[in-house]
Amino acid sequence: MVAASLCIAAASVSDGLRIGAFSAADPARDLPKDWERLTLSKADRQTSYDLVAVDTTVAVRAVSRGGASGLIRRQRIDPTAYPMLTWRWRVKGPIAGGNAFTKDGDDFAARLFVTFDHDPGLGGRLKRSALRALGYDDVPTRALNYVWANRAPTDTVFASAHTDWVQMIPVERGSTRAGAWVVETRNVRADYRRAFGEAPPAITGVALMTDTDNTGGSATAYYGDIVLHRAARDTPVNLDPHRD
Repeated sequence: MVAASLCIAAASVSDGLRIGAFSAADPARDLPKDWERLTLSKADRQTSYDLVAVDTTVAVRAVSRGGASGLIRRQRIDPTAYPMLTWRWRVKGPIAGGNAFTKDGDDFAARLFVTFDHDPGLGGRLKRSALRALGYDDVPTRALNYVWANRAPTDTVFASAHTDWVQMIPVERGSTRAGAWVVETRNVRADYRRAFGEAPPAITGVALMTDTDNTGGSATAYYGDIVLHRAARDTPVNLDPHRD
């Protein structure tokens, strides 16, 4: 049954799996197709997300003012077949008081999570229940979190300040590239092995988040298309079908 679902997913896009086809979306829609809101009961305010026309394309705009929430697409994907993740994003600037190593500073202008199908065992399930009781509603038992950090060194891997189930990987740092679209490409399979010391299980979803609830600041980010593709490519992934 799992293999069949992976095959269906793999056949959905000719150049890879277009997890977030935002550029082809109607900006009049509330949310992109197949994506849902991911709320955190611990946060008094929610980040707002909407589809907007920007720079001749359509993207997801996230605006956070002392709040936290995300968007998620739940889809089961084989990371062995599709190990490469490419996306583009743009931020107004990093979180001034952000600190990736502390709970009080755990805010980011832009995040992209990849979640995995990992069974944490009985002890892990009890831990998950405890985290939910603290307001972390949809806690993944294994996730990679690619972030636009304030000052954490890029391409390092370290545990989230809240749980070692989530491993942080800063891919951008500071304001040098703020205000411009930035394309990122990561080998999810290699990053998972580096973070958790073993081969990854199936991917279960991809989530976006812009959050400022811990620092009380504000942030604006734009998320462009997100594609999972095979390792060998002769040409770059086209993240916007409206562009040449």
